[in-house]
Amino acid sequence: MTNYDDQYEVQKLNYKVLDGFSEKQISFHHDIHYAGYVKKRNEVNSKLKTADKATANANYSEFRSLKKEETFNASGQLLHELYFEMFGGDGKYTEDLDIVKKINEDFGSFDNFKLDMMATAKAARGWALLAIDPTDNKLRVFLADAHNDGAVWGSIPLIALDAYEHAFYVDYGPDKAKYLEPFFKNLDWKKLNERYVKFKDVYKK
Repeated sequence: MTNYDDQYEVQKLNYKVLDGFSEKQISFHHDIHYAGYVKKRNEVNSKLKTADKATANANYSEFRSLKKEETFNASGQLLHELYFEMFGGDGKYTEDLDIVKKINEDFGSFDNFKLDMMATAKAARGWALLAIDPTDNKLRVFLADAHNDGAVWGSIPLIALDAYEHAFYVDYGPDKAKYLEPFFKNLDWKKLNERYVKFKDVYKK
């Protein structure tokens, strides 16, 4: 048995609608786009089991193509699972949360963080990610134009803001900016704090 035998399952949602998100928008995003990454990751894994490694080549080979799409679909799966997992709250937070204290420390204020996150989402073709930077254990917002393009090695994402059109087009058409406030209004800061506490000391020096 090899790790190419692994197969992944689509994570279920415990909600159908969110404040500012229609059931149709969530259904398209979760059941088609996210589920598609899981399906294709499994398909790539299955093909990697029998791909000819002897003919691997950097210019072109089946093995190279499969390995490239492996990272695209794996990252698409992981980021979408974080995206859907952190919803379900009312967007309200308290200053005593560890993650909020760290945000205030590293960004100067919560408003500065939110402005940075929203500006990054507007500039991104794929994702705006609040993550723990392994260099100095600070929180930073990184831009990724694709699931596997723009990632910082070793960083731990805490908030994944999907900036692809499929995340908002059903409800907001081409107006990405209108999607950002509803995004923040649905965050569950208790769950986000639990994630931060779990990983906050990984890179502590």
